[in-house]
Amino acid sequence: MRAFLPIGRGLLWGGIGYLIGAGLIAALTGRGLTSEPAVVAGYGLGLIGWLLGVGMWEVWAREWFGWPVHPEEGRGWERYFRFTIDHKVIGVQYLVTFLGLMLVGGLLAMLMRAELMRPGLQLISRGQYNTVMSLHGIIMIAVAVATIVGGFGNYLVPLMIGARDMAFPRLNALSYWLVPPAALALLSTPMLGGFDSGWTAYPPLSEINASGQVLFNLAFITVGLSSILGGLNFLTTIVFLRAPGMTWGRLPIFVWSIFATSILSLIATQFVAVALLMVLLDRILGMGFFDPARGGDPLLYQHIFWFYSHPAVYIMIVPAFGVILEILPHFARKPLFAYRWAVGGFFGIVGLSFLVWAHHMFTSGMPSWLHAPFMVTTELISVPTGLIFLSALGTVWQGRLWLRPPMLVALAFLANFLIGGVTGIFLADVPTDLHLQDTYFVVGHFHYTILGGMIFALVAGLYYWFPKITGRMYDDRLGRIHALWFFLAFNLTFLPMFGLGLYGMNRRVADYPAYLAGGNMLVSMSAFILGASFLFLIAHLAYAWARGPRAVDNPWRARTLEWQTSSPPPVENFPALPRVVGDPYGYGVPGAAHAWVGGE
Repeated sequence: MRAFLPIGRGLLWGGIGYLIGAGLIAALTGRGLTSEPAVVAGYGLGLIGWLLGVGMWEVWAREWFGWPVHPEEGRGWERYFRFTIDHKVIGVQYLVTFLGLMLVGGLLAMLMRAELMRPGLQLISRGQYNTVMSLHGIIMIAVAVATIVGGFGNYLVPLMIGARDMAFPRLNALSYWLVPPAALALLSTPMLGGFDSGWTAYPPLSEINASGQVLFNLAFITVGLSSILGGLNFLTTIVFLRAPGMTWGRLPIFVWSIFATSILSLIATQFVAVALLMVLLDRILGMGFFDPARGGDPLLYQHIFWFYSHPAVYIMIVPAFGVILEILPHFARKPLFAYRWAVGGFFGIVGLSFLVWAHHMFTSGMPSWLHAPFMVTTELISVPTGLIFLSALGTVWQGRLWLRPPMLVALAFLANFLIGGVTGIFLADVPTDLHLQDTYFVVGHFHYTILGGMIFALVAGLYYWFPKITGRMYDDRLGRIHALWFFLAFNLTFLPMFGLGLYGMNRRVADYPAYLAGGNMLVSMSAFILGASFLFLIAHLAYAWARGPRAVDNPWRARTLEWQTSSPPPVENFPALPRVVGDPYGYGVPGAAHAWVGGE
């Protein structure tokens, strides 16, 4: 029980903070503790109480007053429940938290697909369906945005650049501990009536629906703050804490992907916070940012929201590309093809991602003269994306492929992302988008890009770095079975959605015409098989972590620095500061080395 004391203290202090904030507003307004102004004030003070209680007071805040700090690092598994400054522990905290959220989001998806197995209403009402759909959407978006960057990024970036920790360790811990209260707020939205606006939360619906929308906005803003702080920390770490000899041209490609993603997180995330804050001000203070009757404009929200949210797609997919490009050279036993072009592709995406947002708004009623320039910029961003994809293909070409689970899932990623990219062309072009907008064609495309891309990269990374993180090895045969199961079930689930969309199946609906029943039955049955593959994965890796055989330090015989220390690594990562002397992917070059560690 001692291990959970920080969590209990955080919940207690957070609850007291909520009661103080909400109680003050309730007393001033004469309304209850769950009125929207009270919820906002209570959430703010509750968040501060949570952070101080869970460990920030002892580890950090006492120092602000000139008092000594008292870190509670804990031992063994206890340290994962504390406000620790070890980047490796924080990485595992991110991974486990967001994998848990992914399972919750997946269960909501199963409920949706159970409802859609047949025409008519089977299990839940239309309103309940919209609430489930909205909660599923925002949970999975949060998983896609934060899991690779927060989990693998925190664990691996300092190791891969030869650093002992992140540049701002306590800020790193703060970035993680902002996430649990945001997750709790999202899961608590049904207590305030839920929200039915989808994850995009467009007004006017998001300004007149149930009060669960307020918790959604507060949770979204909180995760955004975590993302901004994380981006700042990664940029500082990569710029200033690289080991001697780790020049920019010797950075592992995964580190480059985190660097590019961090630029997007730091610059773009504040815009969605502004949009959501404006909705809160409209709801609570009666302002009229989006009310045409008071001089507002609902399209203003869409412009601000998508100015962040299309770069957010690349916050999801750029680190996924980094994972895949990191895996391919080691399992093809070849240097990474067109390394510099792939890095250029990352930064081409960073620049162009801010110029394409309005292709989400071709049917919104915005001026028609904006259609052509946004169509052109959307098509143009496929060029740097194509450079990265060609780098992956060139690395695999004529390689000596080692078809272990990480490589199998990485190859599946390439197949899925190709389909996602090709189908995206139809949504980028105005004439076809006008017909396909808000159909299941969009659902299929989005899931091929995010689930078929980012989630497949996450699974590939789990298989690749699992021995490093846990010091254990999983069953290779079960991993191969899962890779094939995962790939086939995914395509059986989402490939038919393109056909459903072409035949007029609208997204975000609980019912549909009878002639679409066959396709929906196939999608639902395949979705249940896909969901079972995730349960198999979690069970397999959990068993391996607890009972698997001990892993050698470098089971893949890889060259990058994270594999040149023990598995799991010690607290300060390396026995001595590494010295980098060569390319991280110099396979096939006699005598080539990437780094010397510990006086080797």
